[in-house]
Amino acid sequence: MTLRRLKDLPLLLVAGVLMLPVLAVLGSWFSWDAASGQILREMGGTVLPDYALTSLLLCVAVGIGVAVVGTGTAAAVTLFEFPGRRFFEWALLLPLAMPAYVVAYAYTDFLQFSGPLQSLLRAQFGLEGRVFPEVRSLPGAVWVFVFSLYPYVYLLVRTARPNGRRS
Repeated sequence: MTLRRLKDLPLLLVAGVLMLPVLAVLGSWFSWDAASGQILREMGGTVLPDYALTSLLLCVAVGIGVAVVGTGTAAAVTLFEFPGRRFFEWALLLPLAMPAYVVAYAYTDFLQFSGPLQSLLRAQFGLEGRVFPEVRSLPGAVWVFVFSLYPYVYLLVRTARPNGRRS
């Protein structure tokens, strides 16, 4: 039994080191005083309701968008025969190949006012100002989340073929 405990010692040490950041965050929550309560009351009266509403709207809009895009794309490649269908069956999974935060940074950089897409459109068509709505907004966040997360719904719906039909 002693030999087994000696083998577990390095694992326990690594686990203890990895727990330190979590314990530090938990420890900061337990250092509650009057100033902390005042800050929380102030936030509750000013910005917290707005943040909660925005979070709720984001969740609902992303849920609806992911369901519509994921279900629609899965239905299209599963139920219909069209040129390029085999390609799209796999291409629609590509957002899963990158972490969502990388996709978010890429979309944001590509779609922002100074990004390559809007700069190209302004140069090509002689436009001035913003071509698309601000990507750093609630609708922009919904768009980025929907097109980062729809593959999860796409996979579930695509595998649920009607009448056991195989593609």
